[in-house]
Amino acid sequence: MPELPEVETYRRFLHELVVAQTITALEVHDAHVLAVDEDTLRQAVVGRTVRDTGRLGKNCFLLLDDGRVLVLHFGMTGDVGAYRDPADRPRFTRVTLYLDSGLRVAFIDPRKFGRIRLADSIETYQQAKKLGPDALDISPEQLQQKLQRRKVAVKPLLLDQSITAGLGNWIVDEVLFQAGIHPERLAHTLQADEYQALHGAIQHVLGTAIRHEATYRHFPADFLIHARQWDDSATPGTDAHRFCPRHANTEIVKSYVGGRATYVCPVCQPAPTLA
Repeated sequence: MPELPEVETYRRFLHELVVAQTITALEVHDAHVLAVDEDTLRQAVVGRTVRDTGRLGKNCFLLLDDGRVLVLHFGMTGDVGAYRDPADRPRFTRVTLYLDSGLRVAFIDPRKFGRIRLADSIETYQQAKKLGPDALDISPEQLQQKLQRRKVAVKPLLLDQSITAGLGNWIVDEVLFQAGIHPERLAHTLQADEYQALHGAIQHVLGTAIRHEATYRHFPADFLIHARQWDDSATPGTDAHRFCPRHANTEIVKSYVGGRATYVCPVCQPAPTLA
């Protein structure tokens, strides 16, 4: 599933291609991904020039010269591509934007869970979807203010897009691992230094992922992602079983927190004590 780092990579790719370009045509190959009437979308974007790109959490935006915004949400399998000749159109392209440069931009989505929308602005879209500040932009003070009174496990709170937008499941596991915080810690029990560590870990994990263009095998060796049990059939004592990257003899524990698969090092992230 495209997470914030992937979407930021898509945005940067699009930025190089579409800014200052006029959309000359719109071709819809599969209307399933449209959250707006096809004719309405065509009338809104054809003839408009893209003046900038933006991103909020997992949403990518093309800012048009009339002030409106084309919203791209990539669902589980969405991607973007570019081509010139029809024969080179990527497989599973659902919508194509034609640019006056001669390039064609493809919205690709094999499973068709992505959506293309129109919005009056990024701000109105953010309000309509009840999204919090972007995870890269939230300040330490904002993060603490949003969490410090919540008697809820910290992991589901970080996954709540109304608190901060853009943190997905593996990212939250990585953030909590890097911060040394157990995912079942109640948010209101965190101390000031732990909120600082949490904020720093968010910036570190996202910054690292974006810098490596979300190519996870290139992440630092001390990242939990290398030790996650992607294969659910893995059992202790097998080659597939994973160990903490910092404690070679400590097995990573898999459980479910807030209904989401969760990976924890019991040494790096001590379990909360019962009150």
